[in-house]
Amino acid sequence: MSVAVRTEIEIDRPRAEVAGFAADPDNATAWYRNIEAVEWETPPPLAVGSRVAFVARFLGRRLAYTYEITELTGDRLVMRTAQGPFPMQTTYAWRDAAPGRTQMTLRNSGSPSGFPRLLAPLMAPAMRRANTKDLRQLKALLEGRHA
Repeated sequence: MSVAVRTEIEIDRPRAEVAGFAADPDNATAWYRNIEAVEWETPPPLAVGSRVAFVARFLGRRLAYTYEITELTGDRLVMRTAQGPFPMQTTYAWRDAAPGRTQMTLRNSGSPSGFPRLLAPLMAPAMRRANTKDLRQLKALLEGRHA
């Protein structure tokens, strides 16, 4: 069973600023509640081919995984992980919503196997709730920095 989740938020900051902050792995622990640690496996800055390791907690379990960046533009960031019990692709997309405002879309998709496969029916709603909270945190951080 595959899992696919899409969440969106509008942020009162220019697209370049939102994309620059959200795409920087060093900022992940500031706006992703479940991410506990980030470690670069390739030297910064972020580029296609970069690899970044994350440690997270989700549904009460510790997850360690490495994303590889497969696309990076001013409009999109796509990263994939193939190892582990839950291969995943995460996509950030940014578009101008109005002058100085950005619509950010966060998509996660994957096909769990092993133990996570048993949790697949619970994963999509849990991921949607977590992603919604994370995007709200990102919005608060970016809008609060300029209030």
